[in-house]
Amino acid sequence: MKQIVQSASTGVLSVRAVPAPRVKPGHLLVRTVASLISAGTERMVVEFAKRSLLGKATSRPDLVKQVMAKIHRDGLVATLDTVRARLDQPLPLGYSASGVVVEVGHGLEGKFQVGDNVAIAGAGIANHAEYNVAPGNLAAAVPEDVSHFEACFGTLASIALNGIRLLEPKLGDVVGVIGVGLVGQLAAQLLAIHGCRVLCLDYSAQRLALARSLGAEFTWNLADGSPSAFVGSQTNGVGCDGVVITAATCSSEPFDTAADIARDRAKISLVGVTGTEFPYREFMKKELSVVVSRSYGPGRYDNDFEKRNIKYPVGWVRWTEADNLAECVRLMSPNRTLRLTPTALTTHRFPINDAEKAYELVTEGMEPHLGVVIEYPTDQQGSVEPIPAIEIRPYVIPHRGRCTLGVIGAGSFARSKLLPILARHPQVVLHTVVTQRGVSADDTQRRFGFRHCGTDESSVFDDPQINAVVITTPHSTHATFTARALSAGKAVLVEKPLALTRDELNSVVRARNTSSAFFQVGFNRRFAPMIVSLCRHLAPLPAPKNVLMRINAGQLAADSWQREPDEGNGRIIGELCHFVDLARCLIAVPIVAVRADAARLVNSLCEDVTVAIRFSDGSLCTLVYTALGDPAYSKERIECYAGGTVATIDNFRTLEIVVNGSVRRQSSRLKQDKGHHGELDAFVAAVVEDTGAPIPEPEIVETSVATIAILEALRTGSVVLL
Repeated sequence: MKQIVQSASTGVLSVRAVPAPRVKPGHLLVRTVASLISAGTERMVVEFAKRSLLGKATSRPDLVKQVMAKIHRDGLVATLDTVRARLDQPLPLGYSASGVVVEVGHGLEGKFQVGDNVAIAGAGIANHAEYNVAPGNLAAAVPEDVSHFEACFGTLASIALNGIRLLEPKLGDVVGVIGVGLVGQLAAQLLAIHGCRVLCLDYSAQRLALARSLGAEFTWNLADGSPSAFVGSQTNGVGCDGVVITAATCSSEPFDTAADIARDRAKISLVGVTGTEFPYREFMKKELSVVVSRSYGPGRYDNDFEKRNIKYPVGWVRWTEADNLAECVRLMSPNRTLRLTPTALTTHRFPINDAEKAYELVTEGMEPHLGVVIEYPTDQQGSVEPIPAIEIRPYVIPHRGRCTLGVIGAGSFARSKLLPILARHPQVVLHTVVTQRGVSADDTQRRFGFRHCGTDESSVFDDPQINAVVITTPHSTHATFTARALSAGKAVLVEKPLALTRDELNSVVRARNTSSAFFQVGFNRRFAPMIVSLCRHLAPLPAPKNVLMRINAGQLAADSWQREPDEGNGRIIGELCHFVDLARCLIAVPIVAVRADAARLVNSLCEDVTVAIRFSDGSLCTLVYTALGDPAYSKERIECYAGGTVATIDNFRTLEIVVNGSVRRQSSRLKQDKGHHGELDAFVAAVVEDTGAPIPEPEIVETSVATIAILEALRTGSVVLL
């Protein structure tokens, strides 16, 4: 399929042929007919991407601060790798579209049917692409008499509608709309339909004339000076009952204008992105209220609502973003006397192949424009073109003496840590990469030289050429994908954790017991040079040993997928397992019991714990994992006490071993080496030479059980025996 993408690092925009996405439970696969360029929002995204690295830094000093802290903590090279990985990822553009349902995901049966016309919403969801996958709560049925070229305005109309709802306008209220671009024009129409008297204010005489023709009662050109006297003359000296700011400007002038025209104790709804310095004296004298609109409405930025289709109780939340979208497309029906008329706002239509011209028009302002629509091809009968059939590849004998690799998942970690190493490895053939989004799969193929890319993981599991699989998907898929790969006779390197539950772990073990292949988990720290040196030091020392690990993890982002129970399932399983495995590696005898305690919850996520691990020879390990510290401080510190010696590793930057009062020191100033090179070299060698798993698989299972037991210990408050 074709999709419009932009490079986050260079700003170059292009139309790419990328794999089509696949439907998921609770989602719809939609064949796009029309999508709308949101001139204000998308212009900002495009212009930001086109800036130099210095320009990006100047506009986002908060991110610069984070980068500087990471350099101080992790070193320059590791930080540059992370920054490059973030900037190398392509940006899908668009968030307002309309099309035809071609497949309905599990859970939406009856609510939608194949062939339904729908409007879809959401950044990264309603993309400028021939196919999109949208969750049920971000899709709305389109009336039969509303065209796709009107319905694609639904998302922007929802933004305008939510801003209006926050004002709670009454019949006959005078409401000002400052800035009559696309969202402002839609807001003016919606207010008129609601029975309000609409005042539109802008610097463009042409846009003001359009607003008046579409229902605004009066207009004011801000180039003519203050509108205060004019508004007073039209409202018997009262002023506007409410003001919607839909302008897009760095200036705070819209707040000055709002203060001038608002009546006493009026509400001001901020929808556009503007400067936010307001004239305190005027706001105080009139006791004005400011509300900031949450985009399309309640449910926006709530993963439970948007991704899992969770309903809000109608008695508490009457109008969600889904309801706003449905209402806006309903109001577009030509059978209504008062209706939204997006066609009157459409100034340009471009086929997707000419998308670069469309964005040039929007970003360069070559000619006056308002609604710029991207249209997609249909067949001669006007129906949507079918999805191309899946190609059946012929059976080919696998490469011998090589690691022919399929990769499932290509997020920032894989792109910054794993794929650059694998792409340079002389014994690796990068065969197929699969991701959820076609644009990501396509970009990863181009960047690292994969032979094929796609969005269906079966293309990796079922291809006989592939003899090894790397899995870097969300945690909830690890066990299933690992078992499928093993059942197909393919060696597996799966990022941690191996499984989230004992049942999942058992499914992997069953698959391994009937497979000729092995599995390895991404416990890279075992292969770090400093850990290798430390293990050599500890191995001859007598038991017991006492190990202390402190992990200053930092706060997890509020919208992180690791917080979601059906994707990441928290940090204990997903991250603490690294250090359980590292303790098993350092002490080198079986784990027999774990005990754990947690601090009071912060942000509804258990991420501050102390864990005590007991080993079969009487050795102990204490893990302190916390998100309460300053992330600028060193992230990881390991202390080992054994046989009258002390050894410490600080953030994989320094290793010190103290024996009989003398200190041996190993350090790395520019770069941490947490073992990713060693891990991948060992995996590839094991595949090529058929030597079996680099990490003993029983140890991986033992570590996985111990990590799951930590959660059990937290729930029961007791020691859990393995």
